Amino acid sequence: MTRLFAALRAATFFFLFAVSVVWAQADPVDYSAWDQVASRAEAAIESGDAATDALEALRSDVSSYRDRLLGMQNAGDPRLATLQSQLEALGAAPESGSEPDEIAQRRQELERQIAELQAPLLRAQEAYSRADGLINAIDETIRSRETERLLQRDAGPLNPGLWAPAVASLFMPFQEIVSEVTANWNNEVRRKTLWDQMPVILLLVGLALLLVFRAPRLIDRLGTWLRSKTRRGTGVWSTLLSLMRLTLPTAGLLLFVFALNMSGLLGTRGTQIIFVFPLMLFVVLVARWLAAETFASDDDINTISLSQQGRTEARYYVNSLSWLLALNAMFSYLLEIGEWVDETKAVLGFVIHLLCGLILFRLGQILNRTGRQIEPSADQPDELVQLSFPSRLARLAGQGAMLVGVAGPVLSAIGYFNIAEALIFPTILTLGLFALLLILQRLTRDTYHLVTGTPVDENQSLLPVVSGSLLTLIALPVLALIWGARVADLTELWARFQAGFSFGDTRISPTDFLTFAVVFVIGYILTRLLQSGLRGSVLPKTRIDKGGQTAIVSGTGYLGIFLSAIIAITSAGIDLTALAFVAGALSVGIGFGLQNIVQNFVSGIILLIERPISEGDWIEVNGQHGTVRDISVRSTRIETFDRTEVIVPNADLVSNSVTNYTRGNTLGRLIVDVGVAYGTDTRKLEDILYKIARNHDMVLMNPEPFVHFKGFGADSLDFDVRMILRDVTKILVVRTEVNHQIAEAFKKEGIEIPFAQRDIWLRNPEALAGPLPVDAQSKDPEEPIS
Repeated sequence: MTRLFAALRAATFFFLFAVSVVWAQADPVDYSAWDQVASRAEAAIESGDAATDALEALRSDVSSYRDRLLGMQNAGDPRLATLQSQLEALGAAPESGSEPDEIAQRRQELERQIAELQAPLLRAQEAYSRADGLINAIDETIRSRETERLLQRDAGPLNPGLWAPAVASLFMPFQEIVSEVTANWNNEVRRKTLWDQMPVILLLVGLALLLVFRAPRLIDRLGTWLRSKTRRGTGVWSTLLSLMRLTLPTAGLLLFVFALNMSGLLGTRGTQIIFVFPLMLFVVLVARWLAAETFASDDDINTISLSQQGRTEARYYVNSLSWLLALNAMFSYLLEIGEWVDETKAVLGFVIHLLCGLILFRLGQILNRTGRQIEPSADQPDELVQLSFPSRLARLAGQGAMLVGVAGPVLSAIGYFNIAEALIFPTILTLGLFALLLILQRLTRDTYHLVTGTPVDENQSLLPVVSGSLLTLIALPVLALIWGARVADLTELWARFQAGFSFGDTRISPTDFLTFAVVFVIGYILTRLLQSGLRGSVLPKTRIDKGGQTAIVSGTGYLGIFLSAIIAITSAGIDLTALAFVAGALSVGIGFGLQNIVQNFVSGIILLIERPISEGDWIEVNGQHGTVRDISVRSTRIETFDRTEVIVPNADLVSNSVTNYTRGNTLGRLIVDVGVAYGTDTRKLEDILYKIARNHDMVLMNPEPFVHFKGFGADSLDFDVRMILRDVTKILVVRTEVNHQIAEAFKKEGIEIPFAQRDIWLRNPEALAGPLPVDAQSKDPEEPIS
């Protein structure tokens, strides 16, 4: 249970650690005190007999000094950069040594000032290296001791010789408590104190009974009332009320323990042991709450896909496991205070490990059926449904629980008590943490539903993914503590992250990344706001066409993002000189790989500057007709007249021929072909066609329509009518209307529209029809057959 306590303290510790880091970086270093701490640490490491707690305390002191030294290195001195710039302005010293005295003296003065300013930084760097080495040595010593403890083999619990001492030692602490209570009751002073404190004791006992027995019913009534007053998001209230059912009984038992302690009847042993009972009840209630929320019979609350039978079995096994966890809490505490002998540890510990292993194995079997239909249906006989990510994790956790359920008791039986302890109970706590994450993710969805009134769609919304990722990231330190990581290990990771990394002569720290991210995000937001203002307020009031407005807005966006990146890099103080050589080497390979992308990007810039096409233009490119809908950096999106989207690379628009039908204006020419029968009055026909063209609203009179007599065709006299339309995008509508008017006018005037006619001559009809009659054989074979 030590890991459980460490996990519960993790959040508080990290908060205090962050505050201490900020304070430490602002506090100057006392090097004399630091030398004393470092010397004590070196002596403790060299002797090798210092207690682990003492080493942890020394490590904490050394770590605080290391944080201060790191803060001094990162802070630096702002005058140092100014002096170095002044020295660089003087140029390199001549190799011959012939330099004007005034310049040489100034160079020496600047070098002296730089050396004075660099001295504290160099001392801090040396002390930081010493502190870092001491911390690594202490960590190595503690880890080696922990490894030896885990691999230590004790007497096997299956030895019958250990059973009698174990049973005798089992009841000794409780016999001592009874003896202490009896002795205190026989003491007149103790009894008088009891009667004096009786009103307060009775009040505490009454409150304890109320919280333990009556409060759950009141919470249920409150939940019913809240659900009746709210129409959505009731899952939030259910979860919060279930937490109240968890905390109030624990508080009631704690009040009862305080009442017993105030009575004065408990002695030293009783006072030590009785305060473990609230923790035991809390462990039981937490496990029962996790089981009730994770394996709920209500499908809206349930977080793991199991059948009703599987959920019922899982709740039963988790509740049984909770009592074993509570028993192990008492067991661990009594071992820690030295109340039980080693024989009791081996025998009773094996019993607890065996029962926990059996329950873990059975619980693992249930979790391994996640997503599987326990009762096959006619449609899907014993078939696996599509598993969600939590279901896959549940099955993986179930397989791990089955493995630990077998390996843990076996290791405990052969004497490796510590390894069994390090496997079984972290596995149980990991399963509990996994269930808690699922409950918190469901609570996030319910809260979103309560606030917005819209339920979360698991398949469409990103909220489950984002919330799950954040919760997993937060749970990683707790998971590390559960599996035996020390708090110092986590703080060491944070210190390494805070120190940053070096690339050549450049050190990049997380502060630099944070500064870069903040400045770039601010610049990006300002760029988008400027684009929105230009698009919505400024450009519509100008005479610039739509394509020009789009080009200005896009160009402003690209320029703003580029400037934001440059300003962010400068503000973060990142020196990219060391990266120049690598960037130059990579640019060659990247240039070949991204040649087409770069070509399209440059073409997109050319399109935005020259604007040969704009959004809304009707163009033809690569045989595709359509309307330009969007011009991006890499490609242009065209919507064809079939309402399909065509993505055209910008390089094709720059290098190939493009026909723009609406560039600058929407005027366009329509040509309508007309054919009439031979013998028609061509002058009369011409007047009819002129009248139809001139009377149409979409046809311009300047230039006026023109009727062209094309010539004499094989079957007709061929004409065409040429008209300039006001809007060429209406060409199909105008063509259809003109054709209708021509047909109506021709019908009224009796003008015939010819169609092709052909006569068929059969040179050998007898081969097709067989022998001809006698009268038919006398006919001319060249005569047509009607």
